Amino acid sequence: MLSLRLARGAHPLVLLRRLLVAAAAAGVGFLLLCTLGYAVAHPQSTGQSLVRLVWCAVPLAAVVQFALAVARSDPATRPRDGLDAAGLGPVQLTLLAAASTAISCTLGSGFALLLYMELRGDLGGPLSGSARGLLDGQAHLPWGATLTLLGLLPALAAGACIIALHPRREAAAMRQQAAEAPMEPAEGTEDAEAAETPAEASPVPPAAPMPKPAYAGLPWGIAIIAVGLALEAYVGHGPAPDPNKLISLPGRTDGTSPGVLGGWLLASLGLVLAGPGLTHWCGVLLAAGRPGAVRLLAGRILQDAATRIGRPLGVLCAVASSALAAAELYGAAWDSSGPRPFGPLTGLGAALVMACVTATAITAALDSRQNRTGTTAALQRLGIPASMLRGAAVLRTCVLLAVLTPLTWAIAELVALPMSR
Repeated sequence: MLSLRLARGAHPLVLLRRLLVAAAAAGVGFLLLCTLGYAVAHPQSTGQSLVRLVWCAVPLAAVVQFALAVARSDPATRPRDGLDAAGLGPVQLTLLAAASTAISCTLGSGFALLLYMELRGDLGGPLSGSARGLLDGQAHLPWGATLTLLGLLPALAAGACIIALHPRREAAAMRQQAAEAPMEPAEGTEDAEAAETPAEASPVPPAAPMPKPAYAGLPWGIAIIAVGLALEAYVGHGPAPDPNKLISLPGRTDGTSPGVLGGWLLASLGLVLAGPGLTHWCGVLLAAGRPGAVRLLAGRILQDAATRIGRPLGVLCAVASSALAAAELYGAAWDSSGPRPFGPLTGLGAALVMACVTATAITAALDSRQNRTGTTAALQRLGIPASMLRGAAVLRTCVLLAVLTPLTWAIAELVALPMSR
């Protein structure tokens, strides 16, 4: 009930983000229902049904990441002074964010179920039976499996929110140290205690562990990218893919080569790990030498926000690189007059993944700007003009595009090169 009250009084931008989460959840639910309909209508094609279900994991992960970014940027679930007295501490706010995310995903999944049944011809509406052949409308869906698949996304999104937004152990340790600290003696007993007991040094609290720098994952990311490309180069020799296979990549004539697919995934994982480090070093590059005020401000902000926006940017680069490699590979392998390798559901899944990772990167950038509100206000009080702040934002965007766009294109070309020869 509290989640619904907060949603009713939220800012329009927050409501728009939750609406986008519900729309993305509807897309994933529709893909899962299509997979279930194919499995029920073709019981002899167990392998093909399993492959379709595995491929649904990619848009499912993209939507979970987007839902987590929206929950993290929601101002209603951030700790505030005085909320502990009302019973809304950090743990309760985390559960509240998880509940709000689960509600949004459940609404999207319910809409997907209604749309799917309408297109199959089960409801008798204006669009009844318009896609009956594509969605295998002749087979009846088992309701147990349907509800299980539709409940998968809300459960995963809520669990990801609980894990990612749970209060850190360092904060709990600091509160415990503050509670166990000795109280100051009263005024009247201070001199007496000083005369009776020798002076003792106050215990020094242990230092909090230093967070890892943002560029710590860059060497690992580069190494994983190199391993993935080397694995593809080693096993990627083979004939052109067979368009009659659902997942057919060069390297094996009877389906997917595990080595090629593994190398592709390793290269994408390396880009994700290298994202924060690349963002940090973009900031270092901006602030190098004798920078002016705009360059220095842009560089310092990038270095400070590298961890927050670097990982979503790395995911976006990995997805864009995979999309470019797939377009080049499959576009060169098939003739335009032959069979189509991509159907409407494949296009829906690819568009859903690209839209989710793009929206996640934008949400992370907006969240980073929201966290800098105090710093921005202090700079404006010092007389920094707003045009300088806008110039720093434009400069940061241009530098990130200048560094990440060629890198994404180069990784896509290297991924597709062993499979297109």
